[in-house]
This record gives sequence, structure tokens and C-alpha cells, in this order.
Amino acid sequence: MLAILSVTFPFFALILAGYVAARRRMLPLDAIPGLNGFVLFFALPCMLYRFGASTPLALLLDPVLAAVYTLCAGVLVIGVVVADRRRLGWNDAALGALVAAFPNSGFMGVPLLVALLGASAAGPVMLTLVVDLLLTTSLCVALSRLDAAGAAGARQALARALQGVARNPMPWSIVLGMACQAFGVRLWQPLDATIALLAAAASPVALFTIGAVLARSQMLALHDHEQHRPVPWREVLPVVLLKLFAHPLLVWGVGMGAMALGLPITPFALSAMVLAAALPSASNVSLLAERFGANNGRIARIILWSTAAAFFSFSAAVALLR
Repeated sequence: MLAILSVTFPFFALILAGYVAARRRMLPLDAIPGLNGFVLFFALPCMLYRFGASTPLALLLDPVLAAVYTLCAGVLVIGVVVADRRRLGWNDAALGALVAAFPNSGFMGVPLLVALLGASAAGPVMLTLVVDLLLTTSLCVALSRLDAAGAAGARQALARALQGVARNPMPWSIVLGMACQAFGVRLWQPLDATIALLAAAASPVALFTIGAVLARSQMLALHDHEQHRPVPWREVLPVVLLKLFAHPLLVWGVGMGAMALGLPITPFALSAMVLAAALPSASNVSLLAERFGANNGRIARIILWSTAAAFFSFSAAVALLR
């Protein structure tokens, strides 16, 4: 366990550093979107491109792994929406389902799991990221619109969600890396060196940005609480437990069932995918909650507490699976 913590501690320490910097106003809140933009549009795409160009295509295009992960995400989303829809409405229920089913695999998962398991872990983790960006997010955004305009509004929301995916550089950087690998394209050396520098910045800046985004979301949520009711723990804790425990257990159970049926899943790939599911909630769900008018105080608290608790739960999951 100490060996595992020696790897995971720096990642969570960087998140804490970003959180403290924003809370103490050492980092101006107005600067956080700039940091987020640097990570999203420059550093992280370069890192994903390099992994996409170096990871075996069989791992990045594994239909069985994709089907297992998609099934688990769908079950989790449907379960949360069914449980919460009547009490919270479609919008809050759908965004709550998204924060329960979407791990922080982009900003946090790829560098952390590669550090823990080696470069071969990048393939399964990036596959889960693509599924969550393309399918899980689109489904939850569409469901969130059923309050306002029924099926027609959901169709329009789904179209907007797919447009947002098309503008997101993360899946495209993976696809570009895969294409360069498939066709044997080698980049001009100075360009490759530039991409390598940006890729090296992705992990520390992304983790620091996660902490800053969490602090900003909490500060905005606290300000909102002065005008609205506080978020009770019964609306936060169940989703945190679903994210950190039910999600990885579900992926592990379905994956083991698929292996028992003789489907081609390696224990290593399944472990990487289970650990991706054990990550805390993705911080970008808070931005979606703001955009679509959901209770962002609730979403911010879920992300904050899942991230804090994941230092212990994720390390325990690594110890169990290694």
C-alpha cells in the first residue's frame, strides 16, 4: 500500500495545491478558465495524441471492452435517473447520473494509470474516455432536457451535445494519433518536440486545474447557498458512493462475466478499466450543470467529495487489483 500511495500521493497533492491556491486567492478565479483552456486545447490533446500514436490499435479499438464499459455506464445512468427523477426532476437527475458515471479519466486517469500500470494502460483508459465523451454525456444531456420540452427538446439537446463532442479536441487527438500510427506517419522532429513539451505539461497543470476548478465551484456554490436552500447530504453521499464503489464493482462484475463467456478480455485491460471507473467524478460536469441550469451546488459537492475520498478508495482499489 505504501508503494501505491507513493505513486498516487503526488497526483492528489497537486489537486490539493490547486484547490488551496484558488481558495486563498493566490490564483485569481478569473485565471482558472485560462488554465482550463490551456489544458483542454493544448496540453491534454498533445498527451493523448502521443499515447494514441504509441498504443497498439487493438487496445484502442477493442469492441468488447467498449461494449462492457458502455453497458455499465448505461446501467448506472438509468439507475440514477429512475431513482431521482420524481424527486429532483429530469435535469438534476440526469446531471447527477452523469457525475456518477463519468470518471475524471481525461485530466487525471490517463497520466495516473500510466504511472501505476505502465504505458499499456493508456489504451483501455482512453477507450473509456471516448465512450463517456460520445455516449454517456450525450445521453445525459438529452435526458436533462425532458423537463422543459419533452422528446423534441431532448432531440435538440442531443444534437447540441454531439456538436459539443465534435468541437472537443480530446477524442480527435486520439483519432489523429491512431491514424498516424496506422499509416506510419512520423512528424517533423521540431514539431514532435513541441508536442512532447506540451504533453509533459498536461499532467501537472491538469491536476492543479482540477483543484482550482473544484475550489471555484465550491465558492460559487456557497454563494448560491446564501440565496437558495443548502444541499442535504442525502442528495450527495449516495452519488459519491455510486461513483467510487458501485461503478468499478459493476465494471468488474460485467467484465468477469464477459471473460467467463469466453470473450477476449485480458485481466490487465479489465483491471485498467475498473481503475478508470474507480476515479472520482469528472470536474467538467460542473460546467455542464452551470450551462443547463441544474443544481450546481449539488454537483460541485459530489465532485469535491468524490475527489477527496478517492485518495483512499482509489488506492485501495489499486491494492486489490495489482
